[in-house]
Amino acid sequence: MTDAKKKTCALKKLPWKTIGVVLLLLLFAALLLKSNFSKGQSMEPTGAHIYFEGEYRIGEGEWARIEADQHIPVSKGDVTLRGRFHATTPDGNYIGTVKKGTPIVLFLDHINVKIYESGQKPYELYNENPSVGTSACGEIWLTYVLRGETEEPIEIVIHNPHSYGNETAVDTLLSGIALWTGVDFESAVLEEGNFQRNLGLLFCIGAVVLLGIAFFSTLLHIRRSGIIWLLGASSAFAGIHLTYSASGTYFWSELIAINTTMIGASMMLYMLFSAAIVVFFFSKVKKIGSVTLLALGIADAVCLLLPLLTSVYFYDTWGVWTIVQSAANLILIGCVIREFIHASKAMRTGHVGMLLLLLAFEVDVLATAFGVWKGGIASQYAYVALFVSALFVVLKIIPGNINAAVKARELEREKTELKAQLAESRVATMMSQIRPHFIYNTLGSIEQLCELDPPKAGELVHNFSKYLRGNFGELDNPRPISITQEMEHVHHYVSIEKVRFPDMTFSFEMKSGDFYLPALTVQPIVENAIKHGLMKLTRGGSVAVVSYETDTHYCISVVDDGVGFDTSVSQDERKHVGLRNIRERLTTMVGGTLTIESTVGEGTRVLISIPKEEQK
Repeated sequence: MTDAKKKTCALKKLPWKTIGVVLLLLLFAALLLKSNFSKGQSMEPTGAHIYFEGEYRIGEGEWARIEADQHIPVSKGDVTLRGRFHATTPDGNYIGTVKKGTPIVLFLDHINVKIYESGQKPYELYNENPSVGTSACGEIWLTYVLRGETEEPIEIVIHNPHSYGNETAVDTLLSGIALWTGVDFESAVLEEGNFQRNLGLLFCIGAVVLLGIAFFSTLLHIRRSGIIWLLGASSAFAGIHLTYSASGTYFWSELIAINTTMIGASMMLYMLFSAAIVVFFFSKVKKIGSVTLLALGIADAVCLLLPLLTSVYFYDTWGVWTIVQSAANLILIGCVIREFIHASKAMRTGHVGMLLLLLAFEVDVLATAFGVWKGGIASQYAYVALFVSALFVVLKIIPGNINAAVKARELEREKTELKAQLAESRVATMMSQIRPHFIYNTLGSIEQLCELDPPKAGELVHNFSKYLRGNFGELDNPRPISITQEMEHVHHYVSIEKVRFPDMTFSFEMKSGDFYLPALTVQPIVENAIKHGLMKLTRGGSVAVVSYETDTHYCISVVDDGVGFDTSVSQDERKHVGLRNIRERLTTMVGGTLTIESTVGEGTRVLISIPKEEQK
């Protein structure tokens, strides 16, 4: 083997899927490190950079100096900031203290503020503030014009009315201070969120396409169309969350409470449908996954309905929902790990993707709780991965299912043709049973008995009519009948033959009577036994019919002690009444078989065997 071939073989043996997953994880971590440790809403200087210099305290605690990029928690009590606003040029040269009449902008993340300036009435913005609508429970930009006449420190008291979700509110406020420049400022904020907002709109458009594909896939009865519905719904809510959580939402949608609802509800429903996607692929732990999904759906419904029926703010349900969602995720993660252990190598990459989908949410929960970042940023990267996966799944499922649909139509056409052939076969079989000589002989027997034994003639007429009715009645029956019905027809036939051949004996033993077989299966075999076995004897002869069952099959044996035949010599089944048709109908309708054993001078045994599993 040449060196080039050896290198090619070595490359093929490398675990490329594992390497790909590791690279994706490293890329994911790099993106988080690069973009998520920023404070989210900070603005580039517009004319001048504004910052707050001074000290802070939490509750009635000690005062401490405000340091750059310091995390000041908002969940441990009211935070008071004391100091002055200062300005620098865009290149960092100090200008001085911001004076009276200067408009500044503060970003408020679900917090109330009171601003105290010497000699001025305190300015306050709180949750139920008529100036911003029915509720200020949301993310808003507050424009404030400095009013103080002196150089004394300004105090800003920050109150967090919530217990969870905005741990970085003070950090965001301090990093987001800017000089208000009217339309230019709004444009700058909107431009900062354009990429994320456009990405969200792209997701929404893609979701509409996916849901449209899912709709038509359902109409066409394409297999696994359910996963396309789930991927479409997840992409839709991911797109809504991206759009409404982008920077500058307040400047194009000033309905603060609606904005908050859209952000929270879209994340809830995105996680619900994402969990449904994970459960969709379960096989070993499907029941556990389904119960977990049901509990999660109920929790989501409670969180969405509670603000409508009570005075509870929707934002205040997020903490409880996060706990429930995290608990559900932990259960699902355990389920995925179990599925991963028993999965084939081809499926394990998908299970790793499911784990990342669930873990991204948990990363966001921990980051928000510890004030590292907020806004579901890790989940936003998961959105992109899920959306790309959705496109891949659709491209894989649809062409394959179109081919399957074409094959299904071909199979349906073949099935229709087979039914027609079976119908023709059934008619041929029924008609072959009514042999002219049998009819003539039976009518002759009736004529003789009318003179010799009228009551017996009447009985023979009754059995003959039942026999004919059974034959003609089954011409249009495409379904198997019970062995009991079949044996009734055999009895009618045997009763007729007993009149003609009184020295023949017949016995019937029904050890099993709870199964189905094609109509007119046993009667032709009994007729063959009489015609080709007993009638060639000098006198007498017997036929025994027994039904029984084994562990796997239902069986019927028809045994005669007639002349028999040599099974090693090829037999022309056309000379035997309907044997070929019987075999075909047994195989097609109930998966059964027909075997014949015979010994010259001793007799013949015909065995019908029907699998029990075909009877379900």
